Amino acid sequence: MAALGDSISTGFGSCLVLTSCRRNSWSTGDGIRVESHYRRLLDAHPAIRGRARNHAAAGARADALAGQAEAAVRDRADYVTVLIGANDACRGDIDRMTPVSTFRSQVDRGLRVLREGRPKARVLVASIPDLNRLWEIGHTEPRAVRAWRTGICPALLANPTSTAPADRARRAAFRERIDAYNAELKAACRAYGSRCRHDGGAVHRARFTLAEVNSLDWFHPNAAGQNRLAEVTFPAAGWRL
Repeated sequence: MAALGDSISTGFGSCLVLTSCRRNSWSTGDGIRVESHYRRLLDAHPAIRGRARNHAAAGARADALAGQAEAAVRDRADYVTVLIGANDACRGDIDRMTPVSTFRSQVDRGLRVLREGRPKARVLVASIPDLNRLWEIGHTEPRAVRAWRTGICPALLANPTSTAPADRARRAAFRERIDAYNAELKAACRAYGSRCRHDGGAVHRARFTLAEVNSLDWFHPNAAGQNRLAEVTFPAAGWRL
C-alpha cells in the first residue's frame, strides 16, 4: 500500500518534534501508538507486511500528487490513500490559495496516473479536515495563539484573536475554499470509477479537540489525532477483515 498527500499523512509533529514521523501516520504507520490502516490490514492480509510506502511530503499541494502517484505505481501498490488540499488553502493570504479549478485538474492528473498505472488498485480519497474548527477551539488558548503567530497557515490563522470584520471575512472565505476543495475531491473520486472510494466527508466532520493536535505548532495531529484519522477513515475503505 502507499500513502499520498501532505504533512498530515507523514505524521508531522506527532513524535514531539516538528518533523515528519511516518511511524505514526494514520495510513501507513507501523508504530504501536497508532492503529493505522496498515496495522489494521496486517493480520487479514499478511502479504502486506513491510510493504507500506509513504510518499506524502510536508508542504505538498495538489500539484505534487501526480509525482507521488508515479511512485505508488512503481511500488505496485494495491491500496492507495490520498489526503491532500490543506496546503493549497494554507497560503500567505486568500488570494494565493490554489484556484478551485486548478486544484481539481491537479487532483485529476494524480488520480489518472494511478488509474492508468494500477487499474486494479483500491484508492481511498479522504476529505480535508475542518481547519476552521482548529481556529474555533484554539484561538482562546494562549499557547496556540503564540505558535500560530510564527506564520502557520496565515490565510486562516493570522490575527487569531481578532474579531475585526476583515478577519472574520477572511476566515469565512477560507472555509468556503476548503468546502469547495472537498466537493472536488468527492467528484474526482466518483469520476475515477468503482475502484475509488471517498470517505464521505468523515475527516472533515471529525470534531477533534486540542488534545489531538501537537503542542508545538498546535496545528498538526499528534499520535492521538493520527489514530482518530485512521479510525474515521478506515470504514470508508471497505475492507472486510
